[in-house]
This record gives sequence, C-alpha cells and structure tokens, in this order.
Amino acid sequence: MKNLWVTFFQGTVLVRARGVGVERFLNRLMNAQIALWNIKRQGTDTITFYVMLKDIHKLRRYVRKEPIRLSFLRGVGMPFLWKRVMKNSGFFVGIILFLGAVFLLSNMVWGIEIKGASPELEHKIEKQLKEMGITKGKLRFYIDDVQTIQRKLTNELKEVTWIGVQLKGTTYHFEVVEKNTPPPVEYIGPQNLIAKKNGVIVQLFIENGQPLVSVHEYVAKGQILVQGVIGKGEFSKVVPAKGEVWAETWYKTDVELPLTSQFTVMTGNSHKTHRLSFGSFSIPIWGFESPEFTNVQKETNQYPLHFLGWKLPISYSKEVVWETEEVERTYSKEEALEAAIAIGRDNLIKTLPEGARIKGEKVLQQRIENGKVKVSIYFQVIENIAEAQPIIQGDVE
Repeated sequence: MKNLWVTFFQGTVLVRARGVGVERFLNRLMNAQIALWNIKRQGTDTITFYVMLKDIHKLRRYVRKEPIRLSFLRGVGMPFLWKRVMKNSGFFVGIILFLGAVFLLSNMVWGIEIKGASPELEHKIEKQLKEMGITKGKLRFYIDDVQTIQRKLTNELKEVTWIGVQLKGTTYHFEVVEKNTPPPVEYIGPQNLIAKKNGVIVQLFIENGQPLVSVHEYVAKGQILVQGVIGKGEFSKVVPAKGEVWAETWYKTDVELPLTSQFTVMTGNSHKTHRLSFGSFSIPIWGFESPEFTNVQKETNQYPLHFLGWKLPISYSKEVVWETEEVERTYSKEEALEAAIAIGRDNLIKTLPEGARIKGEKVLQQRIENGKVKVSIYFQVIENIAEAQPIIQGDVE
C-alpha cells in the first residue's frame, strides 16, 4: 500500500489463511476489489497477508464458501491503538493531567525580584504590582505584557528614573534606577522679593528681610514686597530676602462650548473570543460566533505559552469586542453655562503655580452664537506672588 497514512488511520489486520486452494481464495478476494498486500507463503497450504479493517466482514463472507480457516494475528493502526489506550485509560488520563498541571505551573508567576530600589521604594513597587494584578500564583494570561508593565510603573512611580522589566521563566525581574535629586541650591546673594503680578495681600510668611507691605494692601506688579536689608543706618546689612507673600489675584478666561455635540460611548455589550495562535495561523477555542455589533472597539491581549521554562511556538490570545454607539448630547442654556465654567476652572488649574487655589468665580458675559455658548469668566485666585530680584550695588543706600 502506498498511502500508509490512510491505512494507519483506518486500521489494518494481519491475516493467516490455511487450507486447500488458498491461492484460489486469494484470487477471489482480489477479484472482489478487496485490497491485499504483503502476501507471504508460510508453507504449502498457508499464506499470510494484510487487509483493511473495514474489509474483514467481506473476508468472512467469502471464506464461508471455501475450505479455508482464517486466523487474525494482529491489528495495526489507530483503531487498535485507541482500543489499547482505552484499556489503559487511567494511565493516559494521569499523563494528560500531569502534563496539564506542568503546563499551568509553567505559566504561573512564582517569583518577583526587585533590584536597585530602597526598602521604601521596593514596598511601593510591590504595592503597585499588586494593584496591577502581578502576584505570585497568578496566571500570566491575565497579566499585561512586559512593555505595558514597564510603562505603567514608570508613569506611576515618580521616584524612578528608569525601571527595567524582564520575564525569565516564571519570575519577573525588576531593575530600578532611582532619581538622585540633588538638594535645591538656594540663592545666597542679596535679593529683594517683588510682586510678579497685581494683587491684594492676604498672608505674609517672611523668613528673612524687611517686609514693606501689609495684609489687605493692594500691590502692583514689580513692587518690592520684602527688602533684603535688615537693621538701620550704619548697622544695616544686606541679606537675601526669603519668604512667601500670598495675595488674591484675578484671571479672566473665555470658553466656547457647542450646545450640541456627538461622541462615541460603549453600550456595555461585549463579546470575548479566545484563540490559540501558531505563528500567523490562529484557531478559536471559545467564543466562535461573531457579534452582531454595528460599531465596535477591539482590544486584543496576546500571551506566549511556556513549558518548563521553554517558550513554546504557541500563544494564547483574548480578544474583546466592545459595542459602541454614537450619542448626541444637547445642553440647555443653564447646563452649557455650568459645563463652560467647569471647563474654564479646569483649564485655569492646569496653569496655576503649586499651592494656588481658586477662591471664587463670576460670569462676566455669556452669549449664544452659531450654536455655541460663549462665556467670559472672572476667577479670584489665592497664590504666592513673591519672586526674587537680585540687589544691584547702589540700590541700597
């Protein structure tokens, strides 16, 4: 037989035929289109040959008319192999369960090592990893890839200059480079503190120097707030003025907001498909049906599979298809005004210096033009308006 794969999957039987006229019997079988091969004579009245398992019942029908005795010596191929497997099913089930357990254990996280971090930062990294779901005993199928983990940690940990992430076997290795922020170099030369913008003083915190203004006093931009001189007359001394001068300042912001806008939102309906990929070829193993969504947003996560530390040429991927829809939002005049104020406040907060806060707000002007509400908003802000100005020789008498 040329096609050995076909014979293997369908099964073949080694038959021994013994009796008078055995050659005539074989000729009848071949005339009946029954395939025989590897025919061997074992004596004057005995011949052995192979026949397909599916033709055994035909063989028995023809042997009834001949003085021939048949013996089936052995079966070869998948049907007989499967029969032996089922006979020893407990052993094979044990092997499958063992391999499955090893496979799962090979794709779990069994170690997390952090190098280069101080104890405080290491604790913070461990806490962040726990929030990201990276813990010992967790399957890697549900963990982000290495590049995503590195990006998230770098964004979340401000104390880190660089953090390297490597996955070796079942252990994640984190190499940390902390920021070495040098202490700020304070200006030690003589200086005054002047107002960097107009405002009304609300608080003074002076460390060094002589204040020239008081609470509730209006000051103009460039006015000296704290003079870098202490003492009087011949006992005066030029020093670097230090401190904070908090004042109420004012900002005007213009905001435009369309009364009608369209945006995309998720409906909450989703469909998950799980796949096994072999190179560029993939087959679904769960979630075979296609979702009947008109507008979708897809998210795909792919995880390489490992076995005993080796990376297999197989990967598992999970694709989530979210249903989306276009929504039209229409503001009333009151809603648009409220939203515009919130936008103006958020935009202003982004530009304010550290520690500044918004005290109050007032709408100066509002109008609707071309389907948009246009609002001018006046904000009252409390901020530190003091900034250093070096004292040039001759400025002080």
